[in-house]
Amino acid sequence: MANGISLANQKLMLEEGTELSFYDSEALKWQAGATDSDPEAGHPSPVLVLLHGYCGSSAYWEEVAPMLARQSRLIIPDLRGHGLSSASADLEATMELYADDLYAILEHLRIDKVCLIGHSLGGYIALAFAERHADRLAAFGLVHSTALADSEAAKDNRDNTINLIKQGQLEQVIDGMSQKLFAPDNLDKLPSKVARVKAIGYQTGGTGAIAAASAMKARPDRTSLLRETKLPVLLLAGEGDQIVPPERTLLFVGPSITQVLLPDAGHMSMLEQPDACAEAISSFIARI
Repeated sequence: MANGISLANQKLMLEEGTELSFYDSEALKWQAGATDSDPEAGHPSPVLVLLHGYCGSSAYWEEVAPMLARQSRLIIPDLRGHGLSSASADLEATMELYADDLYAILEHLRIDKVCLIGHSLGGYIALAFAERHADRLAAFGLVHSTALADSEAAKDNRDNTINLIKQGQLEQVIDGMSQKLFAPDNLDKLPSKVARVKAIGYQTGGTGAIAAASAMKARPDRTSLLRETKLPVLLLAGEGDQIVPPERTLLFVGPSITQVLLPDAGHMSMLEQPDACAEAISSFIARI
């Protein structure tokens, strides 16, 4: 769908000077004056927002986006300091800040309700958004993500990551991370996709990467929100996920919760198993 590090085709400048870049599958319609509620605006299903993971960008979703755009209008942001979105030199990020960035984009686009799907870091943001702006959600989902807080070991790993990036070793961090993002068998089977993920990661700003790692370390446990929400929820896990094992994603069962476990996928099913990933999201949306 794109060769660059981002799918973004739109930008929004916030009052404090941060420029948020995002992809809108119906950008031309919106610019022509259509709104989410116009009969001609397109899709009966809710607008679908896809959030990417750490040191990623909207391009993480490039293989599933064409499939999902047949069903829903897509909004796919680049998080602050990732992809083509900027980050101030003194950025101190929180999941709530990223959630409010998304809120600003939706306000800018005059979009009322969305289905929000977050991958990894994006899932943590989706939970924060559900806590702060539940009235703007028709449904939400976690893809290779969890409502649990970081363990003490994970917090130590965040600190190690931050220290390495401060020492100018972002590329080494991305190289090491890429070996865990894919299911072990897929590292040899999908070398071009591993390389693609590395190329996107290398372009992440050091400030954005440090701020996101700090925000992930500090995020609270939101299992109570996941347990108590009345909204439809998708929990999608990869059988071979080395970063967020399935048992940390598939925490609860219930009438409003859809669980999907994808074989032959690690932490990047949108690249490892794009058809299955798209089908899981599409089927979930169709039932809302």
